[in-house]
Amino acid sequence: MIEVPTETAIQEPQRIRGLEMPWNRVMGSTGGPARAAHALGPWHPQEFMAECVETVPEVGGMMTFVFRRSDGAPLAFRAGQYVNIAFPVNGEDQDPVDRSYSLSSSPTQPWTFNITVKRDATGLVSPWVHENVKPGTVLEMLGPVGAFHLPDADRRARYLLLAAGAGITPIMSMVRTIHSLPGQADVVVLYHGAEAGGYAFHQELAYIASVDSRVKVFYSLGDRSKPEGWEWLTGRLTAAMLDEVAPDANGRQVYACGPEGYLNTATELLGKVGVDDTSIHMEFFTGDRQTILEYQAELALAADIAEEIAEEIADSAEDYYESQPTAFGLYEPGYDAEGTLKAAGLPLETVDPDALGPAAPDGSSEVGPEAGSPDASSFDTVGTGSLTLSFMRTGINVRIDPAEHILGVAQRAGVRIGANCKEGMCGSCKVVKLSGEVEMNHQGGIRAREIDAGKFLPCCSTARTDLVIDA
Repeated sequence: MIEVPTETAIQEPQRIRGLEMPWNRVMGSTGGPARAAHALGPWHPQEFMAECVETVPEVGGMMTFVFRRSDGAPLAFRAGQYVNIAFPVNGEDQDPVDRSYSLSSSPTQPWTFNITVKRDATGLVSPWVHENVKPGTVLEMLGPVGAFHLPDADRRARYLLLAAGAGITPIMSMVRTIHSLPGQADVVVLYHGAEAGGYAFHQELAYIASVDSRVKVFYSLGDRSKPEGWEWLTGRLTAAMLDEVAPDANGRQVYACGPEGYLNTATELLGKVGVDDTSIHMEFFTGDRQTILEYQAELALAADIAEEIAEEIADSAEDYYESQPTAFGLYEPGYDAEGTLKAAGLPLETVDPDALGPAAPDGSSEVGPEAGSPDASSFDTVGTGSLTLSFMRTGINVRIDPAEHILGVAQRAGVRIGANCKEGMCGSCKVVKLSGEVEMNHQGGIRAREIDAGKFLPCCSTARTDLVIDA
């Protein structure tokens, strides 16, 4: 039996300054990188098939699913990003249901990757995933996507990571990544949960905090009563709590993920303790404008350091869509004493049917109704603009300018289209374009085969010609 001296002083490891992701130098290389190194760089999202190789039960009603790509390639991603997965919930002969889940594993171990799914008994997808995805299950995926992630290089590497509930998944990816890398870092994690035994990854977090002096982890029970033996924090997020766990928060980069209300509170409180807006990175699943700006900045930087980096995609959304109805944000027409208002916010106007023009031979611009379908020229027309959107199911024409996004204009005119993120991520507003042309700038919410089949995302699309839409 080996006796360990109790008084032995443990010296801190000597480390290089800051953190650098393994692929960073490959991205900046002027010469042609080796094939293996090239494959490990998160260059752009891809469509691929992946096989489940392991399932790991977690506390709090969560399950981790370990996957590997069917083609044998590594999955290159940044810590905090997510993948969009097509689940055959309604059977193999029906269209799959897409959901986006954050990657909870570290990109420094890219040959397998994890997603962690919280089961929602009222959800459509998460119960199916828990019951049906097992080792050997193969699913279609698209990724990596998302601008919520750690930087490729950071000379200071001082972070405050905030998580609530299932928002721990991308934060866990960040913690695992930092722990796996050499370099100086100072990381504080504050994890809010609903019950003392419901903190996913708590054993691993405790281990990392015990062996890696760069990482400190704190827990809070939110507004729940303090159970016997609880030694951590209680109460919802406050400025005082931030000061307690990270009195130097205004000198850190903050990454936060969780429900929208939690993130709104965090944004307000971080401002009160002096954290600049440019240092706050939020996982707003409903589409955060700051994340879009970060995404655009990343594209500009990527263009300078590697021509091969295509689109990086904003916002990440792990299981948020399970906690919201599919039609979250669905437009509901207004009502008055006389009944439904057909077009709230847009004035009705009479349009000469001849102004819509005859159907073009190629069906690309001057469109007419298909045989056996309603005649769009008989529909009421609302709005003003140079182009016409004919919604065949709703029975209305909407005039639109080429610069306007189709979804907002259509919803204000009373066209019922479901929408969650409204940024081209989640795919919930997907509709079929019967004819006409659009310009679509999506962020991973639609696959190439769906585009080939005539589908598009009106939330991130503008009209290039007159359109006929199956909505």
